[in-house]
Amino acid sequence: MTLIRWTPFRELDDIFARYSPFLGHRQGTAEETAQPAWTPVANISETETEYLIKTELPEVAREDVKVTVDDGVIMIRGERRKEAEQKDEKFHRVESFYGSFARSFRLPEDADVAAIQAESKNGVLKVRVPKQPAARARTVEVQVN
Repeated sequence: MTLIRWTPFRELDDIFARYSPFLGHRQGTAEETAQPAWTPVANISETETEYLIKTELPEVAREDVKVTVDDGVIMIRGERRKEAEQKDEKFHRVESFYGSFARSFRLPEDADVAAIQAESKNGVLKVRVPKQPAARARTVEVQVN
């Protein structure tokens, strides 16, 4: 079993980043603060043979998503583009988030990075990370001279 290090301060940063727009604390340029940052949610599960990362990406085109692995960290990046406004359409409320996003996760040591597969369907990105077979200990008899 692989242990993944918990860093509580990173989670606190995520909480502050997520709720600071609602508390009136905004940082950055006027364009960045006009719309809060969007961070899609992700669920990570494990079976005997693989890890599965499911990320909800509604209205994100497959072409706008990029999955990379570098030094044991998988990065999911993309952009949710805002729809073109119609001249005869008047919005009363817009609660959807738009813009660029990035999520990264450290992969366990038994992840087979060369065999990772990703598919996007119905607004859900599924990234399958196969596990490498564990090296089995074997007994070797050594001749004593």
